[in-house]
Amino acid sequence: VGMATNIAPHNLVEVVQALRHLIEHPGADLDDLMRFVPGPDLPTGGKIVGLDGIRDAYATGNGSFRMRATTRIENITPRRKGIVVTELPYNVGTEKVVEAIKKLVQAKKLQGISDIKNLTDRHKGLHLVIEVKNGIVPEALLEQLFKQTPMESSFSINAVALVDGQPRTLGLKQMLEVYLDHRFQVVRRRSEFRRAKAADRLHLVEGLLVAIVDIDEVIQLVRSSDNRGEARTRLMGVFDLSEAQADFILDRTLGSLTRFSRIELEKEADELRATIEQLEEILGDDTVLRGVVSDELAEVAQSFGTPRRTVLLESAGQTVTATASLEVADDPCFVLLSATGLLARTTDATPFGDVGNRAKHDVIVSAVATTARGQVGLVTQDGVVHRLDVLDIPALPPTASAPHVQGGIPLRELLSTPAAPITLMSLSDDGPGIALGTRAGVVKRVKPDPVLTRDAWEVVSLADGDVVVGAAPLATGEEQLVFVTSDAQLLRFEAGLVRPQGRGGGGVAGVKLAPGQRVVGFGVVGDVDSAHVLTIAGSGDALPGTQTGAAKVTPLSAFPAKGRATGGVRCQRLLKGEDGLILAWVGDGVPLACATSGSPVDLPAVDPRRDGSGVPVAQPVLAAASPAALLPGLPVVRD
Repeated sequence: VGMATNIAPHNLVEVVQALRHLIEHPGADLDDLMRFVPGPDLPTGGKIVGLDGIRDAYATGNGSFRMRATTRIENITPRRKGIVVTELPYNVGTEKVVEAIKKLVQAKKLQGISDIKNLTDRHKGLHLVIEVKNGIVPEALLEQLFKQTPMESSFSINAVALVDGQPRTLGLKQMLEVYLDHRFQVVRRRSEFRRAKAADRLHLVEGLLVAIVDIDEVIQLVRSSDNRGEARTRLMGVFDLSEAQADFILDRTLGSLTRFSRIELEKEADELRATIEQLEEILGDDTVLRGVVSDELAEVAQSFGTPRRTVLLESAGQTVTATASLEVADDPCFVLLSATGLLARTTDATPFGDVGNRAKHDVIVSAVATTARGQVGLVTQDGVVHRLDVLDIPALPPTASAPHVQGGIPLRELLSTPAAPITLMSLSDDGPGIALGTRAGVVKRVKPDPVLTRDAWEVVSLADGDVVVGAAPLATGEEQLVFVTSDAQLLRFEAGLVRPQGRGGGGVAGVKLAPGQRVVGFGVVGDVDSAHVLTIAGSGDALPGTQTGAAKVTPLSAFPAKGRATGGVRCQRLLKGEDGLILAWVGDGVPLACATSGSPVDLPAVDPRRDGSGVPVAQPVLAAASPAALLPGLPVVRD
């Protein structure tokens, strides 16, 4: 198979996943395969916005897509903002971008840029800084740069391949099928060759074993022969050997015909027979052959696979207008919030997949079911709910694995609040509402009561210095509420012990705190048997975001339920140098953790001991979550 040019690079791990899925499900359609290969993965990273052209290319072999640079807006001086470009579209260099911007500025077609600096080096990688003049909106300038410079460009796919010597335009499934046919043929021919070699070797070994049994007679026969040809003929006649076996015996030295050599030869013969049996099974059973190819592809992905670099977006997010409402279907979807403060939405309500290879920003702390033209609420640390339009949030393509929001939008681009995000909530009037816990140990259940005329409203009246530590929507109102305090005490009790209150209520006592202690974690659990607790102990003197600490993952079922407003039981034994817990998470399923950058952090294995000590982690942990805790009752696809 020879491939033509004009086909974009793809991610090896994703392609292998699609190939293995096609091996197990030959009748899979394009939608099934695009769950594994949602789009190209360009070595320069960047973003691909709009996937309709990619689907056309995967369906027909011809299509195009738009690539965008990865940018961020930040303060480059105390009084001036700038646009920092860290990734460019495929086949676009920094010189081309700088030249295009300079020409536009000189022609007065682009205004608002005071300077452009190329700070790219081997340490920071690509780093292009575009300084924005005071009084210019950086976001508006960035949109002009996308429209008028190579910071946004198109790539056309023309997937032409030579198949059996004939040029053909292939879609995604056809390309994968042609490659699999090639792999089946390779493995089949390789197995036939190895079986023939093993059979030839076994034939020689069996002849040598016959000779070793009557070694004295063999030696006497060879010594009494006039030449090698006569010795070969007599060996073939006396011991019923083939010519190849007789020559093999004559080529051996006398020292190789000892008793120990016989044991080695018998072992080798057994191994050769087992090898031949395995190879014949591969050649005789198509299911076994397909399994071998699948396993070999998995090994290739394991050895050479790399994480995805290019972010895929169904859309870049847009402002809701009357025109947009007519164009965008009000389909069901999920809005996702990551631990790193990124927001994204799915294109449909397809259940999430299982966790496979970890990716950046894959720790989803909250997800809520809604529609594309709907609205959701975002609860922040100051106890305020902010209304968000779903259409403003970028859409991610469907995936066969657990979701990640690398292509999400930072919360600061949608809201101006300095308070940290806590959870997402539905704005519908039905349901049991949400439960939240504060740093001072207050718990509150809030009735669903969105204020339709406001963009933000309080859901809890906080005391001075108090903040919301955790919150989560309730599914039935019969969940367990769990507090974890800084002195490593855990308290869980039934949500029914907390009377629902309106927006103006200040909550009730949730956990009894020792003097000088605070709540570091609050969670809502639907299934105690599958839920886990993550606690991290460390020094409170370390700067936020720098504490590595010692982590411990424990089944929640190890902790007994107690009454509301009581003290808890110890959930981690503090060691020397640890003055308390610096982070805690409680939820359904086994937790995943990430660092401030969104990079995955490995957690220790589950420790069944209720008050055991933690295991040191290699880097600071920002937050944790579990895919099983995203939406109560949401089915998880396991492929």
